Amino acid sequence: MNKKLDHIGVAVRQIEESIDFYKNVLGAKMIDHYRSEAKGVESEIAIMDIDGDRTELLCPTNNSTSPIARFIKQKGKGVHHIAYQVDDLEEALQALKEKGIRVMEDTRRTNKHGRRLIYLNPADTEGTIIEYCDYPNEK
Repeated sequence: MNKKLDHIGVAVRQIEESIDFYKNVLGAKMIDHYRSEAKGVESEIAIMDIDGDRTELLCPTNNSTSPIARFIKQKGKGVHHIAYQVDDLEEALQALKEKGIRVMEDTRRTNKHGRRLIYLNPADTEGTIIEYCDYPNEK
């Protein structure tokens, strides 16, 4: 199963300041900027592109239920997760299961860009939050 880095998710407190930094200091181009109130997301998201490499800026919109708010409270702002694009999400999940790696089923969803995603259980990844994703509409 092929895997490649899809994006890095960064937890931020002030999204506009972070967007300005990425644009004016790093030379990023904003691909999208939207708000998701879906359960388990509850974040404002800015997708930034630097020469083909993407970073998702994640700012909590609900400080009591957003997983990003919990992350910032526990660990502070910074890298939240690393996302790997796989050829087929269902095949990749089967391969993980065969290796005894658990996923967090409640994180499974399809985002507004058609990306199917799920997070691996950090207890099985040495504490790193890892997202597996695919883009079935691009096949």
